[in-house]
Amino acid sequence: MPLVKVEIVKGKSSEYKKTLLDCIHEALVEALHIEDWDRFQRIIEIEREDFEYPEGKTENFMIIELTVFPGRTKEQKKNAIEKITAKITERLSIAPTDIFIVFNEPPLENWGMGGRQKG
Repeated sequence: MPLVKVEIVKGKSSEYKKTLLDCIHEALVEALHIEDWDRFQRIIEIEREDFEYPEGKTENFMIIELTVFPGRTKEQKKNAIEKITAKITERLSIAPTDIFIVFNEPPLENWGMGGRQKG
């Protein structure tokens, strides 16, 4: 159950945002073998003046945070990062250097679903 949060500069079209989320989801299905229905995603749009990023990045810079159950291998995470980047680059013409991805793996006892603690 990956929880996906994408932070981007405000102003992208609905089509762009839908394509972005589709790219991420498709990559996670392929790389982490999640179910197709397992789609918990959100985009956070930030005003340009409120979004600092290093010199050399463009207005297309994004931060993608993936919060997942613990236990994925280093290879699975590597594969997910590569697939997400490739799909976004191909379908939205975003430079790989403008895509920043981080995995968060809180312990199962930190997950609550349906009013119950997971771990």
